[in-house]
Amino acid sequence: MGKNLRYTKGYGEGAEKRLGSSSDFNFKEEKDQKAEDFLDAYSRAVVTVAERLSPTVVSIKTTQEVKAQTPRGIIPFDMTASGSGVIITPDGYILTNSHVVHNTKGLEVSLSDGRSFPAQVIGEDPDTDLAVIRIPASNLPTAELGDSDKLKVGQLVIAIGNPFGFQATVTAGVVSAIGRTMRSQTGRLIENIVQTDAALNPGNSGGPLVDSHGRVVGINTAIIQYAQGICFAISINTARWVAGLLIKEGRVKRAYLGIVGGNKPVNKFGLRRYGLSNESGVEVYQVVKDSPAERGGVQVGDIIVSINENTMQSVDDIHRYLARVEVGTKLNITVLREGRKLELNAQAGEAG
Repeated sequence: MGKNLRYTKGYGEGAEKRLGSSSDFNFKEEKDQKAEDFLDAYSRAVVTVAERLSPTVVSIKTTQEVKAQTPRGIIPFDMTASGSGVIITPDGYILTNSHVVHNTKGLEVSLSDGRSFPAQVIGEDPDTDLAVIRIPASNLPTAELGDSDKLKVGQLVIAIGNPFGFQATVTAGVVSAIGRTMRSQTGRLIENIVQTDAALNPGNSGGPLVDSHGRVVGINTAIIQYAQGICFAISINTARWVAGLLIKEGRVKRAYLGIVGGNKPVNKFGLRRYGLSNESGVEVYQVVKDSPAERGGVQVGDIIVSINENTMQSVDDIHRYLARVEVGTKLNITVLREGRKLELNAQAGEAG
């Protein structure tokens, strides 16, 4: 038994005497103090951010008309839900999620000081799940917007929102990953998503994800159901761009081609004679009438392999490219048609 004790912690022979020395206890106290100081620093960061940001976070109560099948037929009734938002201007502009306010017939915003206001939707962009609403108030506290491009994996982040209607709930975690993509409710990919393990629940949608300096780095948007610690936020750099357009024009203008298509594998060896390196392209299933694609000569059965010399291997590639160009941009579309390579010219329209 004595031998077993001697080898505890790897101290070796004579460890029993050294374990009781005052220097060992001093070392333990110093270690405990450092751990306590570290926890205090962590707590101070979270507390400071919560105190600074909580006044800028609002609760959004929505009313939506839905219909239910009953023995007496289809009956409409009002359903209420809740979400979160963050104040971005002193005169009442609030950033939130599109899915929080989409198709609602009434919005009520509650501030942290207890005041409530009716709100109007200024604009929404379902493709990025972002929206801007406004309340008739002034001199409001505002959140500072950070730079999501500077985020690092492992960095401390804090989520503030109103899950299940509980006002100004704070959770903390880290940035688990950056540069994720997520499909919006419209089917488009949202780029540069921030993944975090800061706990999010229903009602957190639209609330801010902030760094340890209290700067908003994301807008909380989604969780993976039944998974723990996998939550997502739209990067604030995306949100800043979208919010500016929504406030100015009420919508985000996106370039439009006018096709329905799907991913199609191609014979990459057969394409070498055309100088193409694609492993797949986008097969056109339908051409929308009077669209830029129709006017440019795109036909059903064509396989789009590039636009303006940018390789197109999937529908998502076309979405990404059109999201980067302005309405009216000239498009040189390379297609494969019955074994031939054709160059077609179109002009990007505006998505409706």
